[in-house]
Amino acid sequence: MTIDTSIFIVTLLAIIVLFAAWLVYMEIRLGRFLRGKNGKTLEDSLITLLNQIKEVEDFRKEMGVYLLGVEKRLRRSVQGVETVRFNPFKDIGTGSNQSFSTAFLDEEGNGVVVSSLYSRDRVSVYSKPLKKHSSEYDLTDEEKEAVAKAKPGKV
Repeated sequence: MTIDTSIFIVTLLAIIVLFAAWLVYMEIRLGRFLRGKNGKTLEDSLITLLNQIKEVEDFRKEMGVYLLGVEKRLRRSVQGVETVRFNPFKDIGTGSNQSFSTAFLDEEGNGVVVSSLYSRDRVSVYSKPLKKHSSEYDLTDEEKEAVAKAKPGKV
């Protein structure tokens, strides 16, 4: 036996010992992973997890459809309300700030403005439809102010 052959054999034995140690280490890790379980229960666990993932995906899809419906309803709901009080008879020195204009607007500026004119003898109530923050009927300055202040998104 020459020195080259003995070095080769020692190197080969060292590699075999390293592989054996690595194999023992992997067996220990696999044992920890399974912890008294067998392959069948591991497969059942994976199948259960896959079923749960599918249920979560189905729920997410249902929630997406539901939220789209909520978003459509929300756009059409009243999101801006503002009231402006005023005295329509201040020029003649009578009355008080009992009259008002209130605007009710959705996200797109559609809605209604309701005005009430108060005098000692009577109270008159008027309403005007709004589309995109304007009306086909002439708006008073107070009604325009109420509509401007009621725009959704304004603080």
